Amino acid sequence: MAATISKQCSRHLQKIFSSSRIISRYSLVFGNNHVEDTHDHVPTRCSFSTISSQIPFRISQTSLLEQKHFPYLRNSVRHMFIQVQDTPNPNSLKFIPGTQVLESGTFDFPNPKSAQCSPLAKMLFRIEGVKGVFLTKDAVTITRSDDDLDWNILKPEIFAVIMDFFASGLPVLTDEKPSGDTVIHEDDDETVQLIKELLDTRIRPTVQEDGGDIVYMGFEKGVVKLKMQGSCSSCPSSIVTLKHGVQNMLQFYIPEVLAVEQVTDELDSLSEKEFKKVEEKLNKKK
Repeated sequence: MAATISKQCSRHLQKIFSSSRIISRYSLVFGNNHVEDTHDHVPTRCSFSTISSQIPFRISQTSLLEQKHFPYLRNSVRHMFIQVQDTPNPNSLKFIPGTQVLESGTFDFPNPKSAQCSPLAKMLFRIEGVKGVFLTKDAVTITRSDDDLDWNILKPEIFAVIMDFFASGLPVLTDEKPSGDTVIHEDDDETVQLIKELLDTRIRPTVQEDGGDIVYMGFEKGVVKLKMQGSCSSCPSSIVTLKHGVQNMLQFYIPEVLAVEQVTDELDSLSEKEFKKVEEKLNKKK
């Protein structure tokens, strides 16, 4: 059982620390004891030589999302042409996927918090170095966070996300609103704001991919209190995931975090007690 939990935890950690910079930075947290150069972590899902910004980029592969949601297409090959154009802003590039992005109008997402209504924008913000996303009828404009970031490092990840997204069949826009537990209030101090931001943009999307959710319940005396929901609430590796995944990430970025604690509300406790009573009765009948 320990081996099973370890494997499950590894999958969770691999997802949570998915971005290239976090993978390299977290090598010191998980045993390598050094920080590697992030430029060594170029995704291998797309291999290509340097591309002129005016030349369409041809991607041909079976995407990860396609394999997950459409297993019968695993052996098929999909072709997609993404054209990249310069903009007057050297920190922004325009990506034209050759398929409709919006039916009409435009949407501007200047930060991850504003992207709750767009699965595409949320996926793009998970790329380290993406500062802003702007959607039009036929294009996606990406703004990088720093002019020192090399577009040749960012573009492979952007290409892969755009390709995976349009293969998944997900809507570009939804009616989803920010989760109430991580909405930043005026009386939240800086530490609480950082905790909520990190939970909403890095940790929660990963947990939701596995059919669960993680809810912020409070922060007291250095301890972040979280509640696991859905598939994660009864998962045997949830405690391991909290301690070795969520806690390590929060502590890395927010030194004020001393620990992470899983909490359950009164209704959960009552349900668990009733379940145990029924289970005991069934065992006695055997």
